[in-house]
Amino acid sequence: MREVSGTTWTFQLIILFILIFACFLTLVLNYNKAYSVKNELLTIIEKYEGVNEESLDIMNNYLRSTGYKTKGKCSSENEHDTIFGVLTLDGQYEKANSSNYYYYCFQENDSNNLVYYNVTVFYRFNLPVLGEIATFRVNGRTNTFKGSNDRF
Repeated sequence: MREVSGTTWTFQLIILFILIFACFLTLVLNYNKAYSVKNELLTIIEKYEGVNEESLDIMNNYLRSTGYKTKGKCSSENEHDTIFGVLTLDGQYEKANSSNYYYYCFQENDSNNLVYYNVTVFYRFNLPVLGEIATFRVNGRTNTFKGSNDRF
C-alpha cells in the first residue's frame, strides 16, 4: 500500500509541473504577440510621421488581420498628459479616461518641434479552465522625428 501512495504523490507532482509549464507557455505566447503588435504600431507611426487618419486606418487594419482583441485601461503617471485610446478598430478614438477599455493607447509628445509617440498595448494571462487572471501592458516609444502637419 505504501508504494501506491508514493506513486500517486509522484503522479500529482508531475501534473503540477505540467500545469506550471502550460501557464508559463501561455504567458510567453501572449506577451510575444503583444510585443510584435506594439513594434508594428511603432513602425507604422514612424513611417507615416505621426498618428493621422491614414496611419490609424493602417494600424486598425493590422490589428484586425492579426486577430488582436485584448483591451485594457489607459493610464498615465502624470495627470496632465493627454493620452488617446482606440475604442473600436473602425477608427473611433477618444481622450482616454479611466472608465473605458481600449485596444491600444497612444500619446504624442512634442518638444522643440520634434515629436515622439508612446504606445501601449495589452496582453492577457488567461487559462482555459480558470479564465482571465490578469491583464498586462506593453509600452513602447517611437524614435524622435519631425512631425507632419496632418496629425490629428
